[in-house]
Order: sequence, then structure tokens, then C-alpha cells
Amino acid sequence: MTTRKPTMADVARQAGVSLKTVSRVVNQEPHVRASLQRRVQEAISTLGYRRNEAAARLARGATMLTLGLVMENISNEFYARLAAAVEAAAAAHEALVVFGSYEESPDKERMLIESMSARGVDSLIVVPSAADHGWLAEHPGLRMVFVDRVPRGLAAADVVVLDDERGGRAATEHLLAHGHRRIALISDDDGLSSVHDRAAGHRAALRAAGLPVDGALAVHGIFDPRRVAGEVSRLLDLADPPTAFFATNNRAASGILQALRERPERPAYVGFDDFALADVFTPGVTVVRYDVARLARSAVELLLRPAEGTRRVRIPVELVPRGSGELPPPT
Repeated sequence: MTTRKPTMADVARQAGVSLKTVSRVVNQEPHVRASLQRRVQEAISTLGYRRNEAAARLARGATMLTLGLVMENISNEFYARLAAAVEAAAAAHEALVVFGSYEESPDKERMLIESMSARGVDSLIVVPSAADHGWLAEHPGLRMVFVDRVPRGLAAADVVVLDDERGGRAATEHLLAHGHRRIALISDDDGLSSVHDRAAGHRAALRAAGLPVDGALAVHGIFDPRRVAGEVSRLLDLADPPTAFFATNNRAASGILQALRERPERPAYVGFDDFALADVFTPGVTVVRYDVARLARSAVELLLRPAEGTRRVRIPVELVPRGSGELPPPT
């Protein structure tokens, strides 16, 4: 059951003062007695009242709708493309977008969300970290849509996700169809729903083909492409190495490319997420692709069309063969 957000009227009753006095203290108007200021501030602290900056802005005649976008790291190509797409989708509704990157820090993610809300951001689009988000129950007034991942710790949330399990299955089935039987998995944090589902699709495809799921061929929890490159080289040095790789995101695919520059082997590989130079390499990088603009439009539309209950939108994916996923295993 959601707790009602305290109002200025609640603060006035708690402090035993008029609503006008609370308003003057909250808006930092002059000529309020120090004793009254203390009573109001104590009531605010006791009730956990937060000023509605959006309402204050409207009262001042500022009507620009502002959306916040909180994501992991805008230096990653996926997030840069998502930010541009959200900005374009918001512009169609005459809305402004402000951005923030939490750089894999759940504490910074929480700080960004709370700071944006306190500064009058009307609604938030969040690519959630792997951390528990149960703390958002303390802020029932926040209007939020989660993108790319399902947040942990929330019983109900509006979410726009990719068809991740289908993508992981399609990538692995593609490699299987080209004769591969030892397919390594290179993935990010399995606590992220998107990564978990892509890996689940990979395993499902192996089982459907009657193959065992070999944990020795799975690498989890690696973000840095340089570390991925090291793990790829380690796997290729095994007595019975993989002949193909499935990378669950563009960073993992970049790490595979780095490793193969220094190796004589030419394993097949498929990445999840398209990237700018994927068709420039020889061979081109086979990827699981999706429409980032559609992902962004869906998130903005959910924000601007409040509804009872929770909603989940699933964006389709497609496999784009360019050469790397079609390489045969060595004879």
C-alpha cells in the first residue's frame, strides 16, 4: 500500500501554524520569526516533506515540461544513442531532457534521481543499475519509466525492455546453424535483467540443440573491453577451446575484437547491440539489433500517458548477419 506524500497542509498542522507561514518558510521569504521557522523546519523533518519544485515552477508561469534521463555511462555508444533518441522523442512533446550518468555506482544513481526530483524534473526515464531499488517506495510521488532493464526490489514498475531472451537464443541458434558446438558466453553483470535474459536465451538454444551448458565457457560480470580481451585469450588457450563466442553487449563484442587482433585463431562471434563500425571490420560483425528510437519513443509515451496499473513494453530484436557469425569452425 502506497503511503500518501505529506503536504504543506500536513506541515502546518504538525507545526501549529498557518499554511501561509509554511509557504513563506519553504519559499525562503523574509520577515518570518525565527521561532516559527524552527517549528516549521522541525515539522518538515518529522514528516519527511519535500517541496514540489514542479508545482512551484508552474506557479511562477514556467510551463516547460522537463524529463530526466538517468543512465549508466553516456560514453558508451548505446547510451549516447539512447540519449539522442529520448531527446528527439521528448522534443515532439515540447519537452526538455536533462541527463545524468551514474557510472556503475548505485549510490550516484540514487543521488541523481533524488536531485532531479528535488529540482523540479517532472518525470524520469531510468536505465537501472543491478542494485535493489526498493528505496523508491519512499518517493511515491516520482513518475518513472525504466528502460532496458527491470529494476530489482520494486513490486510494480512501468518498463520498456528489449526481447532479450529471444535475442540471446537467435544469436546462439545462428552459430549452431553454422556448425559450432562449443560456444562461449561473454557477459556483463548477471544481476541485470537484460544480461540475465540474454544468457538464458543462449543456454536455452544450447539445450534445444541437445548440447550441455558448459560453465567453463561462460564469463560473467566483466564491463571493461580490455578485461574481456584477456578472458577471450584465456578461453582460446584451453585444451578444448570454443570455436565461437556470443557477446551480450557492445563492450563485450569490442573486447572480442581486441583479443582477435593478437590471435591467429578466427572463431565466429555474434554481438548484442549494433555499433557504428560493425560493418567496417573484415569480416563485418554479426549483431542482434533493435530500434533505439522506438525504445525511446515508447518510454516517453509511457511517461506522458499515466495509467492505472503497471505496463511493460517489449521491443523486438533482429539478427543482422555481416560475416563474423557465419565463420565455420576449424576442420
